[in-house]
Amino acid sequence: MDSHQVVEDVPKEEMAPMDFDNNHTANEADAKKQSDFEASAKPPAPTGGPSPPPDGGLMAWLQVAAGFMLFFNTWGMLNAFAVFQTYYESGELFEASSSDISWIGSIQCFLLQLTGLVAGPIYDRGYLRLLLVTGSFMVVFGHMMLSLCTEFWQVLLSQAFCVGIGSGLLFTPTVSLLPTWFSTHMGLAIGIASSGSSLGGVIYPIVLYRLISQVGFPWAVRSIAFIALATFMLPLAVMRMRVRVPKPRAVVDWTAFRDAPFMTFTLSVLIVFIGNAVLIFYVSFYPENRGFTDTSMAFYMAAIFNAGSILGRILPNWLSDRIGVFNTMAPITLILGVTVACMAAVRNEAGMIVEAVVTGFFSGVVVALPPVCFRVLTENKSMIGTRMGQGFAIGGLGLLIGGPSAGAILGKVEPLNWTGLWVYGGVAGIVSGLIIVLVRIMRAGVALKVKA
Repeated sequence: MDSHQVVEDVPKEEMAPMDFDNNHTANEADAKKQSDFEASAKPPAPTGGPSPPPDGGLMAWLQVAAGFMLFFNTWGMLNAFAVFQTYYESGELFEASSSDISWIGSIQCFLLQLTGLVAGPIYDRGYLRLLLVTGSFMVVFGHMMLSLCTEFWQVLLSQAFCVGIGSGLLFTPTVSLLPTWFSTHMGLAIGIASSGSSLGGVIYPIVLYRLISQVGFPWAVRSIAFIALATFMLPLAVMRMRVRVPKPRAVVDWTAFRDAPFMTFTLSVLIVFIGNAVLIFYVSFYPENRGFTDTSMAFYMAAIFNAGSILGRILPNWLSDRIGVFNTMAPITLILGVTVACMAAVRNEAGMIVEAVVTGFFSGVVVALPPVCFRVLTENKSMIGTRMGQGFAIGGLGLLIGGPSAGAILGKVEPLNWTGLWVYGGVAGIVSGLIIVLVRIMRAGVALKVKA
């Protein structure tokens, strides 16, 4: 019996061709809605050829807002380390040399970068939510434990290792995800998101300094943890992966070591991180030790430095979308090196404030533009998580080296060798800028009007 026979056997009063068509259409619509709902609840399907980024729209800009909060609580906390360094130098919590204290911030910086070796491939496999939850918990938990510390080794474990690893689980996915939502506005989007680190570097030092004097160090640190906990809610609520790779990737992309422009640029990041570590760790302690400012203004110097870097995170990235990322980063990195060396010429409070603002502005390029550069230098975009984590892990060695080596140059006996410290940081910035010029030539030649 065929289908037509079935229809003929149905009594006329039960047959309603128009009703059948309407019911069939309604069923199809219901099925489509159910399918769309199920698709939205699942992680993005693996794809070998992802569609072009939307380059805007509500969901894309929500990713930027979420990234802003993650930068706020990763690099933003790290940018506040100058306040911790100055407080630890006072000896109220424990006794240690400048070089030993700087190991806390250096290990925290390094682990923020090194963890990318693990976080990148995990992100590529589609486990963004796991990274966000785990990283957020470790940052908050690490600060809660820091509030209970009374010895150097305890601070090292909680602040350097726990917070450092948690920050790394959040940072690499952030800079890997945003480029999948933007194309022509990629630099601006990452710049806006990374300006969260500057705002964090303004708010956290002020909160820490003001509360230490009012409620003590333990509750000041707990307050920071509560701020972080509240601001982590936005990324957990809105962050979404748009693209997943078709199959799991290796933890390390060995082809990157044969990619001359990629590895040369990674070397430049390593070197500029050395110079930037000098600023992050000593911008507050320097004016207090030299007597340029009182203790109160010395603590605020970290906030002034990071306030200057807000525009330094956004404007260079906006410019890079128009003239090219390497055309932007190379000269700004060279200028950063020069301005760091000029710190040695500061003689009063006014000069220190100007230097903090200027170096803060140019240091914005150190965090905001490398993710864009790594993205441009990665031909296979589905490997961006692995490549990004790998590049920052190698570059992070500069942060590990920078703090302790700067502390060794500074010395332990008064008067401290501040001139040697700032020359060291300045030369690192200049050398890094020259290496980026080389990368630019490797990609686009010596023609000045080429966007590269």
